[in-house]
Amino acid sequence: MKVYFNNSCKICKAEIDLYKKEEINEINWIDITNNKIAEKETLKDSKQLLRRLHVKDGEKVIEGAAAFLLLWKKMPKYKFLYNFFKLPVIFNIFSFAYEILAYFLYLKNKKQLNLTEKK
Repeated sequence: MKVYFNNSCKICKAEIDLYKKEEINEINWIDITNNKIAEKETLKDSKQLLRRLHVKDGEKVIEGAAAFLLLWKKMPKYKFLYNFFKLPVIFNIFSFAYEILAYFLYLKNKKQLNLTEKK
């Protein structure tokens, strides 16, 4: 499983760093910053990758709140989050809240797109 995240976002990096400490061998962490290979592997452009967390499991690319569910499901320490947030009503609230937070993080980090497009 590959997890595509924005390492240049301080909030994103802090959260992913917590997950990396779990040292789950089947998870490959991919920084999307200026990463054309990530764009090819996910079939997403840099704006789409920057906008949400993405997980590639096999050939399937999952994004947003559903990507977190898949990630937490694979991590014993965080499986309780999976079990809670997968509940239909809770997932809908989580997904909505994630989209709002992700949008503001996207706006905050959008400048990195401008830097890469000028190169």
